[in-house]
Amino acid sequence: QVQLVESGGGLVQAGGSLRLSCAASGRTFSNYAMGWFRQAPGKEREFVAAINWRTSSTDYADSVKGHFTISRDNAKNTMYLQMNSLEPEDTGVYYCAADRRFVGTGRTGYDYWGQGTQVTVSS
Repeated sequence: QVQLVESGGGLVQAGGSLRLSCAASGRTFSNYAMGWFRQAPGKEREFVAAINWRTSSTDYADSVKGHFTISRDNAKNTMYLQMNSLEPEDTGVYYCAADRRFVGTGRTGYDYWGQGTQVTVSS
């Protein structure tokens, strides 16, 4: 069974940075894509970024391009989201997700989800 555990959320002032981690277990993830999603209060969950574990290809939502960087560490089975120049609009619960995909990333259709970690950006 795939397990995903997020960490690294917290409270930060506008302009600050955070790094989220997603520790993955239960599978060999070489044929998986993994992604970050977020949900702000009163809004639907939205795609943030994704990475293909085997090819390292990435995809970003337009709203975070140039500010967020997704990466993964094969040895640690961990995915990261480095978030810089944070703005209050980035506030929300951040979820990591995984789905079996040999190539590519994708913004929908993920089968496995973590519990989420709260990110709050104060103005």
